Amino acid sequence: MLGYYVRLAAKNLRQHIGLSLLLVGAIGLGIGASMTMITVLHVMSGDPLPSRSARLFVPALDPTPPPTGHPVHGHPEDAFTWPDARALLAAARATRQAAMAGGRVLVRNGASERTVKAAFEQARYVTPDFFPLFAVPMRSGRALEAADMDRHARVAVIDAVLSRRLFDTEDGVGHRLRVDDTDFDVVGIVDGWNPEPRFYEGIASRNLFGEADKVFVPLSTAMDLDMDESFMSCFGEQSPDRVARKDSPDCSWLQMWVELPDAAAVRAYGDFLAGYQRDQRTHGRFPRNIPPRLYSMPAWLDHAHLAPNDLSLQLWLAVCFLGVCLLNIVALLTAKFLRRSGEISVRRALGARERDIFAQYIVEALLIGVGGAVLGLLVTEFGLWSVRQRPDDYANLAHLDAAMLAATVALAIGSALLAALLPAWRACKVAPALQLKSL
Repeated sequence: MLGYYVRLAAKNLRQHIGLSLLLVGAIGLGIGASMTMITVLHVMSGDPLPSRSARLFVPALDPTPPPTGHPVHGHPEDAFTWPDARALLAAARATRQAAMAGGRVLVRNGASERTVKAAFEQARYVTPDFFPLFAVPMRSGRALEAADMDRHARVAVIDAVLSRRLFDTEDGVGHRLRVDDTDFDVVGIVDGWNPEPRFYEGIASRNLFGEADKVFVPLSTAMDLDMDESFMSCFGEQSPDRVARKDSPDCSWLQMWVELPDAAAVRAYGDFLAGYQRDQRTHGRFPRNIPPRLYSMPAWLDHAHLAPNDLSLQLWLAVCFLGVCLLNIVALLTAKFLRRSGEISVRRALGARERDIFAQYIVEALLIGVGGAVLGLLVTEFGLWSVRQRPDDYANLAHLDAAMLAATVALAIGSALLAALLPAWRACKVAPALQLKSL
């Protein structure tokens, strides 16, 4: 019976090819516009570390003074001062904990290389737990160690892509790397690690979808050499010396992440943060006494507001456009189905039941939905291509993955079926006797 309905639906669609194309076009355009924006938001809000995100948390302390009328740059309450980060690292109340910051540096191969190659790259200044905390894959060599941090060592871990670019090999361990004006020994090679979004980046830097980090050096070394940092927010009178500001309890510029294995560890760490803040208040710090926060990975990504407001607005506009398309499809299908009242009456007179008529028109809507899905995929791919042409740092993520492809097909077919429910119901309720009298 299903095959018969499919043949009957295909015949009716061919007989009214103009109206059929209009219905397919309405669904395809509405689905394509909606799925373009849904896909962009999907890739921007995805879990960057699905295997570890349930164990990762961001502590937050607000050291800022009460409002004084002077604007404070950035979000100091979402970053750490070095004294606070150092205290939390020394306390070691989490399974793992890491402090980090980032900036752009000029990197060159060593003077012993035959051809000097240089480029500005994104660097990350980290404490040793950064690598096991985020399960950073190592291609060769070793990660940074606690001894490197303690000795303020001039050692670096670099990305395999940068190693190939500078040293003509993906295994650049043992080569000499010049970062700004200082020589570093390459001790390890990272194997293509680029989580998106780059969740560990400070919110104020707005580099959550930027290029991958290519160079990793000990945080203590970066502080000694006053390497460029992408974010620093100071409150109160500060020394003009940048190195002094990095050591100051009144300058936030570091991100902190901790690994907590279960709910009990989360509660214990929250109590530790509260106790640390109370102790610091006895020394005149944290004057606003805002309770400490401990963000889970999903809560942190939500707090970071990854999706710009214009994207959210565009999504709502696209959804509204899809709604308008569906309303028009309902009206067109109602007119299309009821125009065949005579055909319906003949079938009813020959013994067809109401559910047979309903099934016939639902199958016809299903075929329209399949056509709309194909067109919707084409429109979505074009929309994502247009997004990739934009200068925004998230634009390169705009690709249709398997989940979004399946969602596009399901939404197109589901929309067509939903739009057909009322017209099909009205068609199967046509009174056969009245229609047969008029034939």
